[in-house]
Parts: sequence; C-alpha cells; structure tokens
Amino acid sequence: MLALAACGESAVDSPTGTSGGGDGLVFASIPTEESTSLQQSYAPVIAMLERETGTTIEFQNATDYAAVIEGMRAGQIDIAVFGPFSYVLAKGQDSGITPVAAVVDAPGDEPGYRSYGITAAGSGITDLAGFAGRTVCFVDPNSTSGYLYPTAGLIEAGVDPTAGVTPVFAGGHDASALAVANGQCDAGFAHDTIVDRQLVDSGQLQPGQLQVVWRSETIAGSPIAVGSHVDPQRRQVITDALAQKANVDYLSANGFCTSAAECEVGEDGGWGYVAVDDALYDGVRRVCAVTQAESCTSLS
Repeated sequence: MLALAACGESAVDSPTGTSGGGDGLVFASIPTEESTSLQQSYAPVIAMLERETGTTIEFQNATDYAAVIEGMRAGQIDIAVFGPFSYVLAKGQDSGITPVAAVVDAPGDEPGYRSYGITAAGSGITDLAGFAGRTVCFVDPNSTSGYLYPTAGLIEAGVDPTAGVTPVFAGGHDASALAVANGQCDAGFAHDTIVDRQLVDSGQLQPGQLQVVWRSETIAGSPIAVGSHVDPQRRQVITDALAQKANVDYLSANGFCTSAAECEVGEDGGWGYVAVDDALYDGVRRVCAVTQAESCTSLS
C-alpha cells in the first residue's frame, strides 16, 4: 500500500538522455499506478514514437504531479501525460507547453471522464454532505479529479474542503480508492476508471466493495503535452504520430502490440488518442475560479 502523506518536495531523477533535439527524449507521466505497470501501459505508444522520431525515449515515473510540471519547465521532460488540472498549471507557468492528444475509449469518442466521491459499502455516508467531519482521501493537490473537482463538489455541498474534513493526500487514484476500501479514510475521491474497472480487474477491489455517492460533471480528458523547448519540427512529428497512430488499430497492425485484444494504450487501457487543443481545458479554469483553490495559482 502506498504510504499516505501530504505531498512533500517534488523531484524527478535526472534523465540520461536530454531534451529538445538531443540524443533522446524523456516521456513522463503523473503518478497514478505502481511504476512498472504504468511504464508497461505506455510501452506500445513509446515504441511507436521512437520509430517516428528516430530517437530513443526514456520513460520517467515522477514522484508527484508537481515534479512533472517542474521537469517540463526545466527542459528535463519533453513529452508528458498530465491531468487536466496539472496541465493548466503547467501552461500557466510556461505558455509554450502544447497539449496535443488525449485518450478515448473508442473511435469517435470525445476525451473525458468523471471524478467519483467514494465510501466503503455500508458506511452510512450517502452524499458529499456526509463527508463533513470525516477523514477524506484526496489524490494530490494538483489532481483534477482527485482534488480540484472534489473541492468544488464539497463547497457546493456546504462542506469546507480544508477545515470541514481531515484531508489526506494519497498520491495516486488507486491509493486513494484502496485507502477508503481498507478503512484508512472514511471517504475519498478517485477517477471513474480506477473505481469502475482497473482495481476490480486487478483483483485489488471486490465488486461492490466501494460505493459511489457523487459523480462530477464530465472533465476534459488528460492530455499528452510537448514542452516548449522541443524543436518545432520534432514537436510536429510527435503531434501527428499521437493523433494518427497512437491507437489500438494502428499499434496492433504494425507490430507494437501482439494483438488488438492485448494492446494497452495509456494507463486507462483506452482505444487510442485524438487531437486536442488548449480551449478544451477552459472548464478546469472555470472550476478554479469557483473554488479559488490555492493550488490553482501555485505549485504544491
């Protein structure tokens, strides 16, 4: 079980390759799962990008959301999977960071998901108002569905998200959900796929072990973004490859996966990626305006 603690100092290990047209590229992801499974989830896409760019790509598993933001700002990370909120924060720090793609479950889908408010089955908590006075697991101060949208939901339910609950930052969506299931938190938040499918499929949760007592509005899908320091020509190659080839159909047909049935595209196991732009994330900015969350204006 991942340790439950408030976010500490963020860090990423120095990459062996360098960025922006050097000998290699660094691909990083916000932390949501155990690092080896997270790396495996992105392996087919990374292998495809290596062929398209003609360079090696190192996968970097960051310690927390802020580490990915800071790593890209510092030029140590070239391509990053952000949450919608952490992307907005990164864009605010470096306007040259460009969102290029987000995952979808099927061809033609719009990229998006929901935040869940969860409790253990039989807890007696039936809505967000019932979170008042409880120990509540959030994911990370820079998590969209694990903190920002939950904060707005609590405010709307009349619960102060800081003084009205005892907040715990679990560090990942899986850790938050498991902490609720194991009784380490009375209630918590995680994104929908973790609760509905991933932890059940992996055997870490039993069906019905958690109950969903709140669902957010649809949140814009988590983007892959490219750093401002990356050479423009290389950035375009990455953008085109993600939008056109980072999907189950192409990856399985071209040998990056053994079969479509066994092909993983991103941490949620979606069908593939579609092109996105910055305007898609204006909804996150609106929620920031509602909550006036400190993390909306500063890195934790």
